[in-house]
This record gives sequence, C-alpha cells and structure tokens, in this order.
Amino acid sequence: MTNSTLLQPQSVTLPTDTLANLSQVAGPEQTSLLDTLILGGWIMIPIFLLSFIAIYLFVERLVTIRKAKTDPEALTRRVRDYVQDGDVKGAMGYCESRDKPVARILRHGLERLGRPISEIQDAVQAQGKHETFELEKRTELLASIAGIAPMLGFLGTVTGMIQAFQEIQALEGNVNPSVLAGGIWEALLTTAAGLVVGILAFFFYNFLLSKIRRLVNDMERSATDFIDLLQEPAPPGK
Repeated sequence: MTNSTLLQPQSVTLPTDTLANLSQVAGPEQTSLLDTLILGGWIMIPIFLLSFIAIYLFVERLVTIRKAKTDPEALTRRVRDYVQDGDVKGAMGYCESRDKPVARILRHGLERLGRPISEIQDAVQAQGKHETFELEKRTELLASIAGIAPMLGFLGTVTGMIQAFQEIQALEGNVNPSVLAGGIWEALLTTAAGLVVGILAFFFYNFLLSKIRRLVNDMERSATDFIDLLQEPAPPGK
C-alpha cells in the first residue's frame, strides 16, 4: 500500500439506526413557547383571557389613580383663603376647576354652607364614600382573578391526569415511561399558567389597594381640615 493511499480519507458507512440515534442526541427538536402552552389544552384559553383582563384592569385603574392624585394640603389651604375672604363662589369655582376627588369633596361641603355643621359633615362624608367607591371600582375583579386562575390551572391538571391514566388503562400498562412523563408534564402546564396569572393578579390588586388607601387618607384629612375651618371664628375685619 502506497503512502498516497494512506493519506486519502476513508469513507465509513454507518447503519441507519445509528444515524437516527446520533441525530437525536445531537439536537432534540425545539418547541416554541406558544406550542408548549397549546399542549395544555382548552383550559389554557380561559386562563389567557383572565390574564388579559387582569392586565387591562391594572392599567385602567392605575391611570385613574394617577389622574386623581393632587396636593391635598395646597388645595385645602387655597380653599381656606377663599372662605376666609368671604369668597365662597370663588372657592367653589376653584374646586370645580381642579376636578379631583379631594376638590369634589370640598365643593360638596361648600354648596351646603349656611346649614348646620352636622349636615355639612354628613354631606362631606357621603361624597367621600362615593369617591372611594369610584377609586376601588373593579379592583375586586383582580382579587377574583387571583383566586380563579389557579383553580382553573388545577382543574386542567386533574383532567389531563385523568386522560393520561385512561390511556395507560387502554394500553393495559404497556406504556413507555417517557410517554407517561410527557403526558404528566403537559397536564401540569395548566397549573403553572394558572399560578402565574394568579400571582400577577394578586400583586396588581395589592399594589392598587395601597395607592387607593393613600388617596383615601388624603381625602379624609382634607375633609377633616375643611370641617375644622368652618368651626373656626371669623378673622377680625371679615
């Protein structure tokens, strides 16, 4: 055998089964996230819908809360100046121009000046409750989603496990362990998705609730300062 023959590459033919095994080891088929989620079954549809609703409610309420924010001390001080100057109409016009929950509460009280202080206080408190209700509106849906989404996920897992065991029974136990594991993790997808949506909705709910409580505290403080203003003696020369 010559040296040139030794240097030439030798072709090796591998069996078909060996090539198939090598291809499986070299690179398993990649599955996209969407395809993986679809494997969860029909129960993923309501879970996705709940996630979209939760995001919409969070954004909508957050925008509403940010529009309602104001400086309650500055607003109350400005109203105090108007009232002490005897310009009640000016105070009402200022509150109307601000168009904030705190301003609407004070304006509601200004409209009843001249009546007994208890009646003014009741009107201010009633308006405060109404403004609080408007701020908290639809936030309870986030709390409901936080509880419903995980339950839907568990339901999907239970139904998926039932189908997996029905297949095992139909095959009389002659099931490849890999096939069984695949059916189980597909069933667990709904639980994972439901928990993710539930956790996000629970976080959204508590985040918004903390913001609303701060606004409510500002409204209560402004209402109290307004009632105290009406009970103050008039400045000399007014």
